[in-house]
Amino acid sequence: MSEKPVTIVPCPRCRKETPWQGNPFRPFCSERCKTMDLAAWADEEYRIASEDTPGNDESDDNP
Repeated sequence: MSEKPVTIVPCPRCRKETPWQGNPFRPFCSERCKTMDLAAWADEEYRIASEDTPGNDESDDNP
């Protein structure tokens, strides 16, 4: 019986190659990288692009 090949992916935080299957922290390589990434989101280091500008609400346009 042949085993399935192990899928190796880069950690999004440190780029270290890590197995996908059986990794409780996937897609990260460790709990440390997972926590660091969460902290970066909490510190607003990451942004999601948007066409809307803050404070530009549709209700402001109506008299």
